[in-house]
Amino acid sequence: MNAVKIVAIALIVAGSLALMYGGFTYTKKTDQVKLGPIELSIKDRETVNIPVWAGVAAIVAGAALLFVRK
Repeated sequence: MNAVKIVAIALIVAGSLALMYGGFTYTKKTDQVKLGPIELSIKDRETVNIPVWAGVAAIVAGAALLFVRK
């Protein structure tokens, strides 16, 4: 299996996941105040939305790499 096929399959899988889930959420820790031994911090939940066109484009690009021969 050469590198082009691996990249093509990775693009197809990533595009499919983007279409199924539509985005992902992660937690970002922000230090607000450090006053001696006391530390106040805030955990923010950030959401990243992946557009539908990006998922479709990844699938199309992966299929093109997989099926188009040189």
